[in-house]
Amino acid sequence: MNAGSTEEFEARLRAIGEKRYHHLHPFNERMHAGTLTEEEFRGWVRNRFYYQVNLPVKDAFILTKLPGRDDRRRWIQRIIDHDGRTGDEGGIEKWVRLGAAVGLTREHLFDNDTVLPGVRFAVDAYVDFCRRQPWLESVASALTELFAPDLLSRRITDVRAHYPWIATEGLEYFRARLTQQPKDIAHLLELVLNNAKTREQQDACARALEFKCDVLWSLLDAVELAYGKSS
Repeated sequence: MNAGSTEEFEARLRAIGEKRYHHLHPFNERMHAGTLTEEEFRGWVRNRFYYQVNLPVKDAFILTKLPGRDDRRRWIQRIIDHDGRTGDEGGIEKWVRLGAAVGLTREHLFDNDTVLPGVRFAVDAYVDFCRRQPWLESVASALTELFAPDLLSRRITDVRAHYPWIATEGLEYFRARLTQQPKDIAHLLELVLNNAKTREQQDACARALEFKCDVLWSLLDAVELAYGKSS
């Protein structure tokens, strides 16, 4: 079977997110409807932090495999965006501020012993995927970012509307990502669409994106099981 055109391939990738991205997860839907308890919201913040601190780790693995100097120079900004640098607070520190806004200490966030097993399994599997797989598939797995901006915008609005107990300065992580993600998304699409030339490569990229959607979904499954209303 021949490879799809660039337009067909991009449409295929976007269709995966429309059907499988975690914005459809019941926990996320309840978050945006304003029905999460404080314990549920706090449990999500705590466990999502494990994902956040591992983003620069997976990006470092991808960085080592990117074949082009220009792409490596662009990709490294992702690590800086999350880890930060002297005089420039990164996304991890902004998430620590979110933790403080919901009543979590820095020590608790960085204590890996308090991470739910299901969350640890999902996130570790994602990091290992980016360590082992070819760079193209590893990059394609990050294409969930295509669907994040709309969710981030909604999250800022809905958290402020439904959870007044969360201080507004705790939402700075989401505001910052709204300005960072457009360039990240553009680079992701450029890398994947320009390099997935064969049907086999396109299929592998689609599977990688499906896998990443499963990672995010599994993370919320674990949080809902541990902190949900039925617990």
